[in-house]
Amino acid sequence: MAQSGVQLDPQTFSCSLCLDLLKDPVTTSCGHTNCRKCLQDHWDAEEVRRVYSCPQCSRTFTARPVLEKNTLLAALVETLEKTGLQDAPADHCYAGAGDVACDVCTGRKLKALKSCLVCGASYCDSHLQPHRDAAPLQRHKLVEPSQQLQENICPRHDEVMKMFCRTDQQDICYLCPVEEHQGHDTVSTAAERTERQRELEETRQKIQQKIQHTEEDLKVLHKELKSIDGSADEAVKNSEDILSQMIRLLEKRRSEVQRQVRSIQGAAVSAVKELQKKLEQEMTELKRRDAELEKISHTLDHSQFLHSFSSLPALSPSPDSSSLEIRPPRYFEDVAAAVTKLRDELQQVLMETQTNISWTVSNVDVLLPEAEPRSREDFLRYSPQITLNPNSVNKHLLLSEEDRKVTHMEEDQPYGDHPDRFTDCYQVLSREGLTGRCYWEVQWRGRELGWWGVRLAVAYRNISRTGESGESELGFNDKSWCLECSSFGFLFYHNRIWTRVPGPESSRVGVFLDHRAGLLSFYSVSGSMELLHRVRTSFTQPLHVGLWVYKGSSAELMPL
Repeated sequence: MAQSGVQLDPQTFSCSLCLDLLKDPVTTSCGHTNCRKCLQDHWDAEEVRRVYSCPQCSRTFTARPVLEKNTLLAALVETLEKTGLQDAPADHCYAGAGDVACDVCTGRKLKALKSCLVCGASYCDSHLQPHRDAAPLQRHKLVEPSQQLQENICPRHDEVMKMFCRTDQQDICYLCPVEEHQGHDTVSTAAERTERQRELEETRQKIQQKIQHTEEDLKVLHKELKSIDGSADEAVKNSEDILSQMIRLLEKRRSEVQRQVRSIQGAAVSAVKELQKKLEQEMTELKRRDAELEKISHTLDHSQFLHSFSSLPALSPSPDSSSLEIRPPRYFEDVAAAVTKLRDELQQVLMETQTNISWTVSNVDVLLPEAEPRSREDFLRYSPQITLNPNSVNKHLLLSEEDRKVTHMEEDQPYGDHPDRFTDCYQVLSREGLTGRCYWEVQWRGRELGWWGVRLAVAYRNISRTGESGESELGFNDKSWCLECSSFGFLFYHNRIWTRVPGPESSRVGVFLDHRAGLLSFYSVSGSMELLHRVRTSFTQPLHVGLWVYKGSSAELMPL
């Protein structure tokens, strides 16, 4: 079969589902062809609706068609896989609607391969060759084909606009500064691009930081969802166990009441029957004596009467019938009354408990935290009164401004010994332990020459007070978190791990703590607030404000 000269479009032999060359082609009754496996997977997905459709024309089949192999197409595809498809016809190289045409071609124009910003023209592959070969043309700036090349040409001077006027924020050519842009701030477009590229990267960095923070927030919320579900499941299980125990206790109590009532019933019935038996025996005896007396009463002989009557035994004492209390039939009503009272009391307890449980459930402290404040005014709503603890201050630090300011001194200060005092680290903690939401600002200063700075920290009260090791130094243990502010920039420390923090120079830093949410944020406060660094963790104790002051430096908790 002669194949030379035959030009085939690869799409003709492609599957509409996988877009690859047909594999084991099968044709539906509507005439469209696909890979057997692709079509089977397509119909498997439609199995639920019991309606099968052609992926190309959407024709539907109520019964799933039996797929037969298209032997002709299979043979063609096999041949094409062996010989390969020939290149697309040359017509595909000509410019059509929406294409950038070569500016040099005459007659029917070919598609442009590149556009030259210097020449202001677009070239096909063959007409681009001079730009590849000629040394002067090799310096021209080639870009992807563009139909907007004229936008790079100055309409006034017909020159390529390679400069940028910052005053008017527009592209200009090298002749424009001589006339209408005279005296303006102008730079090359390359220099302006470099500057804008830097701004773009800074903006991207901020966006990426926000993305990171948002991802962290989402992780926290995902964790909170799992925690809510787990806590709810545990509460339901525990409640079910406790209520089941209560039901078992009531069942046990019910059995006990039944047993006690039946026991008392049995004893009472036995006593009554015993007494009844005695009375019946006594009544029989009395009847017998009465009959005997009646017989004697009929004796005619007086002597015989007297003898018979005097020989009778005396009557045994018997209870007076009036001694038996006649009571209404209420025997166990007191028991029923007691159980009724217990029921009423239990019902009241259950009603009160239900109210308490409903209130407790409705007031479960679910995280879903409030949005972090956005403006300085919002932050100031969370400003507590914070003072520094004289019992914790290192002897090289001087407290002033009503225990809000600390300054590093060369000489020891006359502080007495105290177990809370830092003996080796130039630092101090606040009196107050912080929970909930808190915001404070620190103004820090230092000498103008040489290295200087401070550390702004939060720490647990049980941080070690002695030794220069990480146990006592702010930021060098798992009990403290701190931002170091110095003449060289910002560093964040926690548990001996440090992170460089980019940010603008600022001698005033705001600190925001959301203890419950495990959020600690540091802000540059100079005109506007700018986030420097944020930490998300889990705080297990109240936190104290901590300050480390280096030589030649001071730090002050500002009154807000």
